[in-house]
Amino acid sequence: MNSTVSAPRPAALPRARDRWFTPLLTLDVLAALAMAIAVWASLVYAGDAVNLAGDEQAAQRIFYFHIGVCVAALLGFVLSVVGSVGYLFTRHLEWDRLAQASVEVGTIFGFGILASGSIWAKPTWNTYWTWDPRLTTATITVLIYVAYVLFRHGIDDQHVRARFSSIYAIFAFLSVPLTYYSARIWRSIHPIVFNGENADGQGSFSIGPTMGQTLMIAAISFSILFAALMFHRWRQLRLEARIEELREALY
Repeated sequence: MNSTVSAPRPAALPRARDRWFTPLLTLDVLAALAMAIAVWASLVYAGDAVNLAGDEQAAQRIFYFHIGVCVAALLGFVLSVVGSVGYLFTRHLEWDRLAQASVEVGTIFGFGILASGSIWAKPTWNTYWTWDPRLTTATITVLIYVAYVLFRHGIDDQHVRARFSSIYAIFAFLSVPLTYYSARIWRSIHPIVFNGENADGQGSFSIGPTMGQTLMIAAISFSILFAALMFHRWRQLRLEARIEELREALY
């Protein structure tokens, strides 16, 4: 009877415990549930805009998503200033990674602003795009932050990149309030739903109780979605930095 001796199996390497797995998974689940609720509230729960009719009335429901991505983009751009100021005071790269993650995710939502606005504009203005002051300044703001992302890739030294990017992000934020007030400063056909009415605005409407509640749901839901995406990107940047440190230590 032949007996074979098997070679001993190598001991399994211990797996490092990822302390971010459970919090991020929880945040992902919350974001998914929040977005499902936002969709239901926007399409079913919210009442119709009574002063609109036909295609305009149906298209108005994208307003909740439009404001939701506006809130998410604003969060990203505000946090980019927080991260930038934090880096300039502490010279700690963790703040710079927060600013970078916030800008990148905020810019994605910035494109969502332009896309949802264009969809809303078609039945209201009979065109997907017009060089209205609000639309023009919003486009400029998004392009400024796109330039921020491209600018970062042109500098190799981490601290030099972080310093110049921080200064850039602080000045870039000046375009955000300009975009908000552009419809009030210049003659605009863009509706002003909050803090006043725009007599020239086409597609303007008054917000009823269910519409206001849905607006709040959308703002919270998109804020949670922003937080989930931002933390994932921030964690990815941390891992990339750690990998680079290990590569430099080896070579």
